Amino acid sequence: MEYRRITSIQDPLFKQMHQLMQDVFPPEEVLEFDLWKEPLEDPGIRVFVAVHEGNVVGATEYRYYEDFNVAMTDFTIIGQTGLAIGRFLAQKRLEDFNSLATAKGNQLYGMFAEIYDPYRVENFEFGGVKPMDPYVRREVLSHLGYKCLDFPYVHPSWNNDGEAVMGLDLCFLPMDDNINQLPTDLIVKFLRRYYSVLPNKPKSWYTMIENLEAKDTVTLLPI
Repeated sequence: MEYRRITSIQDPLFKQMHQLMQDVFPPEEVLEFDLWKEPLEDPGIRVFVAVHEGNVVGATEYRYYEDFNVAMTDFTIIGQTGLAIGRFLAQKRLEDFNSLATAKGNQLYGMFAEIYDPYRVENFEFGGVKPMDPYVRREVLSHLGYKCLDFPYVHPSWNNDGEAVMGLDLCFLPMDDNINQLPTDLIVKFLRRYYSVLPNKPKSWYTMIENLEAKDTVTLLPI
């Protein structure tokens, strides 16, 4: 299996990846094809696909914030079973993160990720691919060491329509397993940076930020 970076919508592999996203994710979570041009060309956004026998069978997008020394996994897609795609993507991604951090003289502090909570929101089929089932994905994140940040999380819709997407948790994987809380300053700065591309955020998102700023730390809970 190959780990291939995509930096242009003209890459034939990107068409396959975008179709895979449409097959797996809810419509409000998938950016239109042409709108991917700038993100793919942004050196700070890293989009990779798993290629098996010439076909895109998985994909992941992530970024490393050197000033925060944390990473964010935007999404992970597993398109088939029986190929250990999830492990392949997770290992390659972590190797890349560690390489990026080392190049800046850092040891990676940890990684953020969003995850659907199927106990609150049902009917997410995710293309019928069982490894993408929210129950399975939640358990996989737990096995990897992710922990859930203990606050009501609001995700602004990528449609940039000002709507709030509920039923998601913001999680964090500390590289030191003894870390059980995060400073809210880090969380707020990260969220403001991450969602700076969406000018139309819901009022509930700003309320969430205000509530976070009133605290010093947020507890990391087991998933």
